[in-house]
Amino acid sequence: MKKQKFIVVILTALIILSVLSACGFETMPGSSDSISDSSSSNSSQLIKQQTVVSNELAAEDMFSKSDRESSYTSYVQIHLEDDNIVTDSGGVTVSGNTVTITAPGTYSLSGSLSDGQVIIDLTKEDKLQLILNEVEINSVSSAAIYVKAADKVFITLAQDSSNRLSTSAEYISIDENNVDAVVYSQDDLSLNGGGSLTIDSASGNGIVSKDDLVITAGSYEITSYGHGLEANDSVRIADGDFKITSGKDAIQAENTEDIALGYIYIACGQYELISGTDGLSASGSLQIDDGYFSISCGGGSQNASTDENKGASFAWGVWDPDFSTDNSTDTPSAKGLKAGGDLLIKNGSFLIDSSDDAIHSNSNAQIDMAEIEISSGDDGIHANTAIVINSGAIDINKSYEGIEGQSIDLNGGNIKISASDDGLNAAGGNDGSALGNRPGRGDFTADAAAYIAISGARLSIYALGDGIDSNGDLIVSSGEIYISGPTNGGDGSLDYQGKGEISGGILMAAGSSGMVQNFGQTSTQGSILINLSQEQAAGSEIELTDPSGKVLAAYTAEQTYSTVIISVPGLTAGESYVINAGTATQTITLDNLIYGSGDRMGGVTHQGGFPDQGGFPDQGVLPPGRDQTSPGQP
Repeated sequence: MKKQKFIVVILTALIILSVLSACGFETMPGSSDSISDSSSSNSSQLIKQQTVVSNELAAEDMFSKSDRESSYTSYVQIHLEDDNIVTDSGGVTVSGNTVTITAPGTYSLSGSLSDGQVIIDLTKEDKLQLILNEVEINSVSSAAIYVKAADKVFITLAQDSSNRLSTSAEYISIDENNVDAVVYSQDDLSLNGGGSLTIDSASGNGIVSKDDLVITAGSYEITSYGHGLEANDSVRIADGDFKITSGKDAIQAENTEDIALGYIYIACGQYELISGTDGLSASGSLQIDDGYFSISCGGGSQNASTDENKGASFAWGVWDPDFSTDNSTDTPSAKGLKAGGDLLIKNGSFLIDSSDDAIHSNSNAQIDMAEIEISSGDDGIHANTAIVINSGAIDINKSYEGIEGQSIDLNGGNIKISASDDGLNAAGGNDGSALGNRPGRGDFTADAAAYIAISGARLSIYALGDGIDSNGDLIVSSGEIYISGPTNGGDGSLDYQGKGEISGGILMAAGSSGMVQNFGQTSTQGSILINLSQEQAAGSEIELTDPSGKVLAAYTAEQTYSTVIISVPGLTAGESYVINAGTATQTITLDNLIYGSGDRMGGVTHQGGFPDQGGFPDQGVLPPGRDQTSPGQP
């Protein structure tokens, strides 16, 4: 029989072309740093089917003309050499290997210092451009570049230049500020240019701004004991190439005083992030318009929240050994993308291997169009409130629960899920409200605000727990849904607490009979649920035919099963249909649109259905022979 398949090749190609075309920001409009800017936007906007993000950011508001301007004509030259720093500017003072700049303007650095520092100390109204042109500065115990005071400092990487900054030992305080990064700024900091910057921080962070941190271009390789990039108010990146290896978060924005701040906005760029804790972490919102992301955090998904028997893994959750002395108020986690506020992904390509949730929001999460591959030691995608997926290709290779939120709307896209518990779970709640103190797992209480709505997505689920589990309603109006699992008697392919209603689309599910449940009587499309007298093998074909032998639907089950649920357009009350499932064949007459109701307690209530054969032992791990890195698909 012809196996149903996801058509992802064309979609993937379109996504890649979209990413490539969206990453040029040379003419991107922006606000002004005391410079008039009359540019108009030429960027196209994706038309969304549904929006839950309350405050979408726009690129033209994130970057000023000066942020993007890396050219310069006149400047003050400063040549660095141990005990022989040369400059002819009255706005620069030299003491040993320390350079202090006290006047606004444009300055160009070249040369090297084995233990030195550049300090920028201006008024709060002054701006400065600092050009790095083949510079190497190591500071043993403080920042290599320290912006003590300014309105804003622009660091420009000279075209094709290679620059290296480092701090080689523990940070020692030199004034009232807690300087803890190789590049540290008390005020707004912006980086641009066509060169490269390598940063090594043996005991602290890479680049820190206590206000806004803006990067519009350049190539950055950062190795840090602490965070890679950190800011209080915001991290804004227009473009660039980033390779960050950090003991803590790779990129962090955190503001404990203003919930509107502490946000991360990324327009584009390439990111290779390996972090001890979160990949990208924002106490406020997190928005990604485009880009390429490879993220590994917390040791990756092999450091999972549960063991092979779905019990708590006691080694999980210890990601930051310095947390007890850390000034952060945020409990350490190892999530790929994390937002305290709304999380919006408009486009991009993502490869995430995370110990904790791969994509997480304490509020709402929205994915408009992206290519995402996930391997997670906990949830694949989690939001405390609403999750909306409008389009894209999402492959959750490994997870505890695939997608979890209080409400889940799947409006489009190709979505594949492998989960050691539920594939979809509308339960809500934050990490700390877990059942049995297992982060990410909700309870079984009915919730009027909880629902799952599927209206256009092509969804394949391989689950050891419930395939689809809603603490409220389950509504299917269109799309294609294929569910393999569970095999144990304590879960079901479908599980809902409110109403279950189908009005369109295709659904085929093969699982255990212990907690079986069909759609409800308010459905306007027919749905058939049958129990089989014998368990059928993984890899066996399931097909629905009419009496003439015409195949109406077909699916290859990936796990053993004893119950089949089929709903396709055109099922007609009063007509007869044949279900072939492995070695079993059953003919039923659809006297009502809903055939076989299921009672969630181990039985199917309808004439023609075989008695319940009972549940099967919980395997706890993916069955032998299945590739654990590739989710099931029809």
